[in-house]
Amino acid sequence: MSTIYIEAFSGLSGNMFLSAFCELLDDYELLLDLPQKLHLPDGKIEIQEVNKNGISCKYVEVIDLNLENDSRTGHLDGHGNHQHGHSHSHDHTPVHDHSHDHRHSHGDEDSPHRHLFEIQKLIDNAHISVGAKKIANEIFLLIGKAESKIHNMSLETIHFHEISGVDSIIDIVGNAVLIDKLKISKVYSTPICSGFGMIKTQHGMLPVPAPATAELLQGMPIYPGDEEGEKITPTGAAILRYLNPDFTNSSYVTKKTAYGPGKKDFNNPNVVRISLLEETDSQKNHAYIQLETSIDDMSPEYLGTDFQQGLLDAGAVDFGISQQLMKKGRFAFLLSVILPTDCLKKVSNYLFDSTSTIGLRYYTIDRIELKRQQQKKQTAFGEIKVKQTITPTDTVKTKPEYEDIRKLAKKTNQSPFQVISKINENPLN
Repeated sequence: MSTIYIEAFSGLSGNMFLSAFCELLDDYELLLDLPQKLHLPDGKIEIQEVNKNGISCKYVEVIDLNLENDSRTGHLDGHGNHQHGHSHSHDHTPVHDHSHDHRHSHGDEDSPHRHLFEIQKLIDNAHISVGAKKIANEIFLLIGKAESKIHNMSLETIHFHEISGVDSIIDIVGNAVLIDKLKISKVYSTPICSGFGMIKTQHGMLPVPAPATAELLQGMPIYPGDEEGEKITPTGAAILRYLNPDFTNSSYVTKKTAYGPGKKDFNNPNVVRISLLEETDSQKNHAYIQLETSIDDMSPEYLGTDFQQGLLDAGAVDFGISQQLMKKGRFAFLLSVILPTDCLKKVSNYLFDSTSTIGLRYYTIDRIELKRQQQKKQTAFGEIKVKQTITPTDTVKTKPEYEDIRKLAKKTNQSPFQVISKINENPLN
């Protein structure tokens, strides 16, 4: 599993993500046959060497061959994408034509208009991994929900304008393939530059960021920057929304850094920098959740040793059971389980199968752990394993493992309490 850190200096788009992810994987040829895998032979991927404010990097461009001739003579948008057959001004005046990532502007009436189900069918029939299909479908669903809310239309009737073209579909699916390959599990990001001003669309003049983009960026920290124009495209915003970044991280250790450029130059380097991170102790402390359920219609004997062992086997690292008084005066048991975030599905499935509960609640928790090690110690009854920890003030704590105490008790015909009491009377060797 991978943790990444995103820094967008002059905006963000789908092809900038493509370029950075390819560099992180050190594999620019991974996507070259994607148009064929999607059964879109009128698409093509090209890779170019570019330099952004002294940063040398590769630009992954997705081309719609139906519009290629126009793209060679057309203008570039704020991320270096071609505007086919349209004359656009990009001198940072208050009016800008708006491009969604690739070569389709809001005013482009000739671009294909596909419904969500048509795009989903293309993805489902593609020769890519199941994981990549799931990611691509989720990204398009995010865009669909944003568009349907803005236009007050159902998901079934909404049709995409700018992101339903060959190039944009390949762009989003390509990002899904790379995200799946990277096995990204956690994402951190700096605030996102949105740009400012007004954009010309087929619906008339609209503010930057465009309504669908603004919807996708809800809850994320954004800032306008100091150059007018659109800086983050709906495709870039949708991919960012799917990645669900944490904007609060303040420290990290970098393993590898990659750059994803746009073609146009700004005062700031028009690149996104994505770093592959090592997991730090601080991040590990935030990798846990607490899962709870109240059980009032089940005998507690079914929450005994076998149930508890199954809970640990499912991935729980700790748990507790306490008595609780619920509504209508019903007595219940509150089961609280601490587990790593990636074990949520397995542990929740186990609880649904093994208890009478029909609902669970969970939330992220902080967990501070002391480093621990297991040692073997000699006692008057024989050798046992001891867990040893050291506090930040260098205090050493030792605790004999219960299973070893239980075995010694059985061996010497004593209770576990008698054995541990006698061991505590004499220092461990």
